[in-house]
Amino acid sequence: MKKRTFSLLLIFAVFLLPLTQAINLDVEKQSSNEVMILGINDPAIFSLKIKNLGEGNNFQFYNLLGFSMAPKGTVYFNQGDEKNIELMIFPREDFNFKGLYTFKYFIRGEDGDEISKKLTLNVMNLEDVFEIGSGEINPESNSLEIYIENNADFNFDLVDAKFKSAFFEFEETFSLNPKERKNFEIILEKEDFEKLVAGFYTLSSEVNVDGKKIDLENVIKFVEKGILTTSKKDYGLLINTQLIEKKNDGNTITGTETIIKKNIISRLFTNFSPEPDIVEREGFNVNYTWVNELSPGEILKITVKTNWLFPLFVILFLVLAVVLAKQYSRTDIEMRKKVSFVRTKGGEFALKVTIFIKAKKYVERVNIMDRLPNLVKIHEKFGGEKPKRINEKTKRIEWDFEKLEIGETRILSYIIYSKIGILGKFALPTATAIYEKEGKIHETESNKAFFIAEQGKKKEDE
Repeated sequence: MKKRTFSLLLIFAVFLLPLTQAINLDVEKQSSNEVMILGINDPAIFSLKIKNLGEGNNFQFYNLLGFSMAPKGTVYFNQGDEKNIELMIFPREDFNFKGLYTFKYFIRGEDGDEISKKLTLNVMNLEDVFEIGSGEINPESNSLEIYIENNADFNFDLVDAKFKSAFFEFEETFSLNPKERKNFEIILEKEDFEKLVAGFYTLSSEVNVDGKKIDLENVIKFVEKGILTTSKKDYGLLINTQLIEKKNDGNTITGTETIIKKNIISRLFTNFSPEPDIVEREGFNVNYTWVNELSPGEILKITVKTNWLFPLFVILFLVLAVVLAKQYSRTDIEMRKKVSFVRTKGGEFALKVTIFIKAKKYVERVNIMDRLPNLVKIHEKFGGEKPKRINEKTKRIEWDFEKLEIGETRILSYIIYSKIGILGKFALPTATAIYEKEGKIHETESNKAFFIAEQGKKKEDE
């Protein structure tokens, strides 16, 4: 009986002892959506809540797939201890799997007993982690919001991103929490995109994380909108200038029609730049039309210049001509004085003075009086009519005629001379006619006559 009892105790000890010494751990995963990002050396982190239901022991975490793990070494648990452990799984250089990946790891006690557990993580490339984008732009925009979003449950302490598009360039350094989206407001400069056409444009970004660089792309929509601005200037009275400027501030090719009206008089003195495309007459007016298509940012300048100086000069000339004609028509006697050089044997300075008289109307008791310049004497020889009176002292010479019929012409001439040589411009005064017409006394004068005397050269100037 004793022998049988001992055998039962021995069998019980053999089977019970391993059960009491085996690892007894309660492992509960607290975290979720763990991510391993290829290309950077940051680990996927699992938050585990572990309670030791067995005896105190040192425990070691390891796997058979070649992944480095932490904590390294061992972690001691007393019996009944409950601890939160951050289990880190580091990427493997030769590991290129993408997507959800389940792997087995082990927890081993110091006596060699162990248990196995499974964990699942999401393996991603770095370029799949980030997403960039922006709002829409219209030609009247002065700002734009762009963003970068972290699609992974992973914390990035330092991200450097350079954004570039046809509208702007922007760089920023920042941190990015799991699933966080960072927004940035960009101030737009109108001149940077005023010539761009509506459509879709590339938004690119160079993102640097832990020394790893990736390139991302998305699109920016440039909303279609037509904006045509017109400015006009009008200045000048005698030379009137009209400036018309049209600018396409939109982002589509925009057609424009410009019409300017001129009357049949002003059109004669008007120049255009550029020349109009269409010219149409409408009654007393003429319509000038420019038809254009302006690309975004393109400017059309039309200059219309009307010069009223020319017609003003024409009018003044006509008025002057009429006044002179009337004045001429009122003159009863027309007188013209002429001077010419005369060569003498003695070499004295001598001039021949000729006065042409023409009666335009019947006149009576006509007295023609001429004055002699200083320093000259009158020669006793006369051509044509001889003077009635010569006064050497007062330098006056006179002719008298009882009457002159309509159209009658008289030519009076005399010679003056000087023993003193004369250089320069020699001026002879006007001749005067005093006459009676219809019982009234009238007076008229001739032109002035000039003579230019130069050394070795003599020139008449009438």
